[in-house]
Amino acid sequence: MRVFNVVFLLLFFCHSLSAQLQLEIDPDRELQVIDGFGASDAWRTQFVGKNWPTAKREKIAELLFSKEEDEKGNPKGIGLSLWRFYISAGTAEQGEQSGIQNEWRRGESFVDEKGDYDWTKQEGQQWFLKKAKHYGVEKYLAFSIAAPVFWAYNNKGWNSRTDGNLNLKPEFYDDYANFMVEFLDHFKREGINFDYLSPINEPQWDWEKATQEGTPAFNEDISKLVELLDQGISNKDLETNIIIPEAADLRYLYSHYNRPKRGNQIEDFFRSNRNEETYVGNLKNIQHTVSGHSYFTTWPVDTLIGIRENLSQSLMKNNLGFWQSEFCILENNDDIGGGGQRDLGMGTALYVARVIHADLTLTNAKSWQWWTALTIADFKDGLIYLDTGDPEDMYNTESLKYDGEFHDSKLLWALGNFSRFVHPGMQRILAHVNTDQSIKEQYEDLMVSAYKDKHTNELAIVAINYSKIPKSVKVDSNITLEKSYETSADNNLASKKVEGSFLQIPPRSIVTFTGKINNK
Repeated sequence: MRVFNVVFLLLFFCHSLSAQLQLEIDPDRELQVIDGFGASDAWRTQFVGKNWPTAKREKIAELLFSKEEDEKGNPKGIGLSLWRFYISAGTAEQGEQSGIQNEWRRGESFVDEKGDYDWTKQEGQQWFLKKAKHYGVEKYLAFSIAAPVFWAYNNKGWNSRTDGNLNLKPEFYDDYANFMVEFLDHFKREGINFDYLSPINEPQWDWEKATQEGTPAFNEDISKLVELLDQGISNKDLETNIIIPEAADLRYLYSHYNRPKRGNQIEDFFRSNRNEETYVGNLKNIQHTVSGHSYFTTWPVDTLIGIRENLSQSLMKNNLGFWQSEFCILENNDDIGGGGQRDLGMGTALYVARVIHADLTLTNAKSWQWWTALTIADFKDGLIYLDTGDPEDMYNTESLKYDGEFHDSKLLWALGNFSRFVHPGMQRILAHVNTDQSIKEQYEDLMVSAYKDKHTNELAIVAINYSKIPKSVKVDSNITLEKSYETSADNNLASKKVEGSFLQIPPRSIVTFTGKINNK
């Protein structure tokens, strides 16, 4: 056994030498400024934040928001810098009459049919919102995916029409816009300023099945609503920026892609000579950043790369920023299968880390946001997983409303390799490993990106080793590394001091290195 160990170590050492690479970082090649890394509170926080034992929800909030370290210097949480608050449509008040059978996918409305407001609604979500503020989360986004049910054509939070229009009666556009502005104004007075408002979500889907709240929308519908919101935000002297269009698939941003009146959204919304009826680029409170979802664009790797290269060309042509504002595992793939069956391990964590890297480096994404922070589903859609602890009845939706077990995932900590160290205002800078590999080959091997704080010269390097081979990478002399934080099968952002000028990245791991850029 001792001989075997010696041979293994020699082979490991020799392989590390042969695989040693050089990382070149150019701090002067400044790319996108980061707005934040986030996740949404839909839908599970409504019960957890309201009913679960205090100690458990406090721990969940710590995992999501904390920037503190334990006595060993390891992060207690992933320090999300953006929190998405879901403005619900009132299907919870309808109960079974909503048509949505899963109670966990219904939501309360702050406003009723008479126009009266009740700000005690969405209590569980408000608990997590206050915890986000307590931990110092920097950015807040409110998003709506359906109008309050009593303003909808079918009086439902989902859409039963087939024409693709927004499920909102024409006479209630003003009411819907005013409702969202009142929401923003109320929470500003409560001490929480929502930096961003996303009024429409995945308008390309028809939402004709009663599985959750949602509505389609034509680009003309979105423009009409955004113009009303822009006026209302200005009238209230709010500081909220409107983010659109939360495209269901990145291809809808730069092409029609089977939805002629709901696609090609970059040009429809932000090119004045393209379509005067939909152009909103001149509005005061619109952010010149388009948002889209990475669903169904991540496999195979050629597709992951090609779609983002196409999107990047359209963004540059129109001088726009980009947010990846929602993602979880939906499409089938050879690496981890599909979305079905939860995975707390490194397979899903690495797959998602590669998507984050691609969105940040190929499309210059300024923000990257996971779909939902908590899940009770046997599905790859959460950062923290909830269950009863009973193998015979793991996902009892009734008992889980009041208590249960919670489990962190490697995906949580993998996102933390970015969110905990790449803060809002930091800027991605050029980082290149001297390899002859194509981008596709790198995406099966080693991926590296780097970010700086231009005021302090602080540096964060995120290295993803997708392969089963350890990597050793020498860094430039203009960089001083101090600590590394490793997420792997055995570690959750485990920290250690960096010795020398080499990045050591174990197999199947994500490692963030922190340090400083040396003054010239």
